[in-house]
Amino acid sequence: MRKLLRGFLINLQFFTAIPVHLELPMDKPHLKSAVQAFPLLGLLQGGIYSGIFYLLLEYTPFSNLAAAFLLWLMSILLTGGIHLDGWMDASDGYFSYKDQHKRLEVMNDPRTGAFGVISVIVLLSSRFLFIYEITVHVQVESYLMIAAIPLLSKSVMGLLLLTVKSAKKEGLGALFQSAATLKDLWTYIVYIIGFIALMLLFDTAFNYISILLVTAFVILFITRRKAMKWFGGITGDILGAAVEGTELFLWMTVWLLHYFVMA
Repeated sequence: MRKLLRGFLINLQFFTAIPVHLELPMDKPHLKSAVQAFPLLGLLQGGIYSGIFYLLLEYTPFSNLAAAFLLWLMSILLTGGIHLDGWMDASDGYFSYKDQHKRLEVMNDPRTGAFGVISVIVLLSSRFLFIYEITVHVQVESYLMIAAIPLLSKSVMGLLLLTVKSAKKEGLGALFQSAATLKDLWTYIVYIIGFIALMLLFDTAFNYISILLVTAFVILFITRRKAMKWFGGITGDILGAAVEGTELFLWMTVWLLHYFVMA
C-alpha cells in the first residue's frame, strides 16, 4: 500500500502541476506502482474538474461562458501542459508523412512545427466548445461523466504502456515501461470492475458512463494499431497525445449525449 501511495505521488510530480515536495525513489518497484496508479491520478483529476464545475455553476454568479472557460483553463493548468506537449510533438511527427524512423526524429526536435501548433489550437478550441455547450444543458449525470473522463484517459495511457512495445530505448515512456509488465494488467481489470460496480449505484448515469467506457476501449484499440503503424511503438509523446486525444473524444461524447440522448 505504501508503494502504491508513493507511485501515486510520483504521478503527481510527473503529470500534474500539483507541488509534491518529497524526494521519491525512482527505482523499478516504485515506477511499477506509479503505472498501477495511473487511473487513481485520473480519478483525482476528474474529481477536481467535476467539483470545480459544480461550484462554479451552483455557487457563483458567473455565466455559463465564464464557468466553461475556468474549467477549460483548469484542465490545462492542472497538468502543466505536459500532455499537450506530447500532442503537438506527435502531430508534427505524424503530419510529416515520413517513415517511422523519420517521424521519431521529428518528434525529438525541440522546435514545434506548424502542424503541432494547428493541432493544439483545434484540440483546445474543440474542448472549449464541448465544455461550454455542456454547461448550457448540464444535468446531475453530467458531473459523473466529467469525473470519468480523466479516469478513462489515464487508464488508456496505462494500458498502452503495458501492451505496446516502446519505439525508443530512452525517454519518459521507456522509463515507466521498463518497470511494468503485462502482469500489471490485473490492476486495471480491478479498477474497471470497481468503476462499473460504483456506477451501478446511479441508475441513469450508468448507461451514459457505459457509453464512455466503450468509447475509451475503441480509442485504445485504434491507438494501439496506429502507434505501431505510424511510429513503430509508443513514446512518452505518443502516450501524452493518447491522453489528450482520448479526453477530446470523451468530451465530444458527453457533448453529443447531452444533445441527442439526455435532452
